[in-house]
Amino acid sequence: MKPPKLFLLIAVLVAFTGQAQVQNRIVIPDINGYKTLQCDFHIHTVFSDGLVWPTVRINEAYREGLDAISITEHLEYRPFSKDVTGSHNRAYEIAKPTADSRNVILIKGSEITRSMPPGHFNAIFLNDSEALAKDDWRESFAEAKRQNAFIFWNHPGWDAQQPDTTLWWKEHTEIYDKGWMHGIEVVNEKTYYEEAFQWALDKKLTILGNSDIHEPIQTDYDFAAGEHRATTLVFAKARTPEAIREALDNRRTAVYHKDLLIGEEQYLRQIFDNSIEITNISQGNNSITVTVFNKSGLTFKLKKTAHDKNVVYFREYEVKPHSRHSLTIRFTGANDGKLNFEVTNLLVKPGKGLHCSYNLN
Repeated sequence: MKPPKLFLLIAVLVAFTGQAQVQNRIVIPDINGYKTLQCDFHIHTVFSDGLVWPTVRINEAYREGLDAISITEHLEYRPFSKDVTGSHNRAYEIAKPTADSRNVILIKGSEITRSMPPGHFNAIFLNDSEALAKDDWRESFAEAKRQNAFIFWNHPGWDAQQPDTTLWWKEHTEIYDKGWMHGIEVVNEKTYYEEAFQWALDKKLTILGNSDIHEPIQTDYDFAAGEHRATTLVFAKARTPEAIREALDNRRTAVYHKDLLIGEEQYLRQIFDNSIEITNISQGNNSITVTVFNKSGLTFKLKKTAHDKNVVYFREYEVKPHSRHSLTIRFTGANDGKLNFEVTNLLVKPGKGLHCSYNLN
């Protein structure tokens, strides 16, 4: 006998709900004194030019194990406005109950969308997005500042606006000098902007990396193949909106993009040190074998740098996520020296990886 249609419908809904609740969080260690929160502060829905309903963005974030997101609809560009109506606050209002039920921190934001200069900027930690809808972009920025928003420059090297060279315009100096720019995206979607990373270091801007997702997330990322969206790692005192804001204001962030970590050396070194555990050291004839375990979901790419000539070890070595490795160091002379290498995919400056050095005696 065939089961009733209602029974089949309930079974499908239960199965779907079970799938939706499976989380696949990438393991990234906390650093000393702070929790490492995985965040995406640049997301779109049908309330601007995205292709999903606001609650979908919450469920996507939940399944990926993200701690916080901000839905940042364009103020000036709403191609579906004939069919999807509501104020600039509406996407946040729709998403908030689902965010609360999923324990995803939802931060109210909007995107100030202008031609270059000044380009596109996100304002997050807003009270009222509607108040930012001004004809003059300077008035939009001033209103965001009045609301004590955190403001950052989106995709500064986007080729649609800067097709030949990534430039810092005089308008950006004006915005920066007025305290209207607190951060900058060094990664947007799947693109890394070296110039933006250097500006962040030079001008003491908070480093951010975000997905700027418009399609359903699985359209752009093959999670089964290990891909992930660009995220901002926030080193916060607690898992709260207030702690996230405090960390952003104090520039305690890094970016996770593909297999790259991008950020200041003090934070990337702690992530590396807290990921790698030495589980055994054995002494041989003119050699040492060190067994290490990578506790994190990160990949580390090691490359030998200048070292003592009597110390022989790998030229390049890749430490996979959640894996154990035995590294043998041989000596052609005295059984001492240093193990020197660069973690090439942990970028502490444009083109410069994290340098590590360990005494072997």
